[in-house]
Amino acid sequence: MTRRTDWPEPPAEDGGSGQRSESAPSTGHGAYTDAEPYDDGPGRRGRTGRRAGRRPGGHQDSASSSSRAEKGAPPGDPVEQARAICLRLLTGTPRTRAQLAEALRKRGIAEEVAEEVLARFEDVGLINDGAFADAWVESRHHGRGLARRALAQELRTKGVDSAVIEEAVGQVDAEQEEERARELVARKLRSTRGLERDKRLRRLAGMLARKGYSQGLALKVVREALEQEGEDVGELDEEGF
Repeated sequence: MTRRTDWPEPPAEDGGSGQRSESAPSTGHGAYTDAEPYDDGPGRRGRTGRRAGRRPGGHQDSASSSSRAEKGAPPGDPVEQARAICLRLLTGTPRTRAQLAEALRKRGIAEEVAEEVLARFEDVGLINDGAFADAWVESRHHGRGLARRALAQELRTKGVDSAVIEEAVGQVDAEQEEERARELVARKLRSTRGLERDKRLRRLAGMLARKGYSQGLALKVVREALEQEGEDVGELDEEGF
């Protein structure tokens, strides 16, 4: 199939008509609102895009515009349909190529058409799995305290290539990971005071385990934190952790 080169188009203003043309979504990667399987305690699934609607001054929300474009695409033009679907899904939330490919598949877009559209979006920078993975690691490690193992697993579920995952997760070294584990334990330590020693250990180590930290590191950090509080941890049995 011959690849088209006339889209996606850069943002443009309609000369004074008060309506903005459909613009390509930003590729900036900020906070993520996906479900957080490694977060400690119940999480809430965030929105994946802004609510469609009319903006002040008569402007249409870009999600609404792209949704109309998807519905209004000529039935005989699956490329335009696929393009509109991708633009709508990218509005407000960065996505990986695999996520978009799956969305197109579920909407009945032929694989050949999907490949053409996704390749074009990569060419113009609207899809960038490397940037997505880097931002994901930065946000989830510093914001949620996830360890490298958890970060890698989350990126795998989003279809990111193994080599890209390895490079992104490599931003966090063993020393940074241990320091983050200590910060997490320090924040939760106070809430465990008054509990039995073994229960404190299980609760704190379990919190780290759910965030992807290894058993060895979790126990080391927790034991040291408890010792600093005067707990006798010399006889702790690690078999059950």
